[in-house]
Amino acid sequence: MPAAAPIAEQIRTRLGECSPAERKVARVLLANWPAAGFETVATLAERATVSAPTVLRLVTRLGYRGFPDFQAALRTELDERNASPLTLYNAADTDDPNGRGGLLQRASTAFTTAVARTLSELPQHDLDRAVELLADPKRRITLAGGRFTHLIAQYLGLHVMQLRDDVRFLPDRDVERTAALAALGRRDVLVVFDHRRYEPDKVTMAQLTQEHGGRVILFTDTWLSPVAAHAEVVLPAQVTSPSPYDSLAPTLAVTETVVAGLLTALGDQGHQHMQHREDIAKNLGLY
Repeated sequence: MPAAAPIAEQIRTRLGECSPAERKVARVLLANWPAAGFETVATLAERATVSAPTVLRLVTRLGYRGFPDFQAALRTELDERNASPLTLYNAADTDDPNGRGGLLQRASTAFTTAVARTLSELPQHDLDRAVELLADPKRRITLAGGRFTHLIAQYLGLHVMQLRDDVRFLPDRDVERTAALAALGRRDVLVVFDHRRYEPDKVTMAQLTQEHGGRVILFTDTWLSPVAAHAEVVLPAQVTSPSPYDSLAPTLAVTETVVAGLLTALGDQGHQHMQHREDIAKNLGLY
């Protein structure tokens, strides 16, 4: 049976097990995900310059009975990926026959499981690289979030600002935002938070950053934002919650894990920077 992980993530994590020819197919799929998954076997084989049986061997390696089974799973995943709180609300059973105690039990189970699974499945390489990029004093950090995730983008940014210089939020006003994006270059790191329903402007920002030689760090859900195609670092999180709204608690746990890693990476330098900020705030009567 296929793993519970998103199909694109299954492909990424199992590249090392594939033959060279299978890896060609995998890269063609990932380069134009998810549209490439709905092409015919013959078309995929032609684009990857391999034989049709190679395409079939790849999907079999991933745990599918054949290409139709693979495409059926992809359709189901896309339905989940595009779900909104309203559609989830309509499909949910909102009754709580056990009262407040039942709600607390559901919440405890949902949040505990989601956070534990998120951290256990977090790619160590991506976590280390995120810390490395954020700790590099030569790089400028720009953060952007979505409808709800902008709150966590701000939360991360405020922490990073206490530890190092050259950190900013992507402006809201069009002229300022355009100027900030136009100035992106090789020393820039764009940190993007993008959960379902994904926002097209985040893909454009990430693509622009990549084209200008910058790096992209993506915080997303398990279905993976389209930004992943342009990101050097992808940090996925579970979104299970006791309500129709996707939970941001696991993403917050990943964010705080990154902050902990950044504190370790910056060491005395980060401590001195924080102390300097504290002293200025006290002089201004802010603390």
